[in-house]
Amino acid sequence: MKTFYEFRSEADPDLHGFTDEVSGSKLPSENGPWTFIRQLASEGEWPSGISKAVTAAGVLENGFSLSNYRAAKPIIASDRVEGTAVYDPSGSRIGTIRRLMIEKVSGKVLYADITFGGFLGLGEHHHAIPWEKLSYDKGLGGYRTDITAEQVRGAPAFYGDEMVWPDRERENKARDYWRLPPS
Repeated sequence: MKTFYEFRSEADPDLHGFTDEVSGSKLPSENGPWTFIRQLASEGEWPSGISKAVTAAGVLENGFSLSNYRAAKPIIASDRVEGTAVYDPSGSRIGTIRRLMIEKVSGKVLYADITFGGFLGLGEHHHAIPWEKLSYDKGLGGYRTDITAEQVRGAPAFYGDEMVWPDRERENKARDYWRLPPS
């Protein structure tokens, strides 16, 4: 089983370099500097859109292989996001995405409504976390965040006690809580 190391070019973030050397010193300097992304096993999970065989041949012949790629499917339907688990930095599940909150004019996703607790929808707690705090982790099959469960529980509630969010006051409380710039 061969081990490869994936790097991203800081000059061109869509350019990824693969090598069998952990420091990345075999990667072309004209495309650098290079940032380490992850270690890959030839028999393990592989980035979508990247051929293992082509990568291995390039590394064997040149000491490196380059690939200019974007995600195979750069967009996703909201109903595929809803119901997806959210994990903290240690990989513990902290909740589930119930819905996305989208800014009407720009169309930008601002928050994810994270739910936890309850049973069959009864007694669930809804809290908003900034969308940019989530990144999809294929290994977990869900979204990973640097936010802890305690931080989510302390975030402004989405619904409850006859409060319906987002009104301007609730949005400002969320922005203040997450230390986001004013909209």
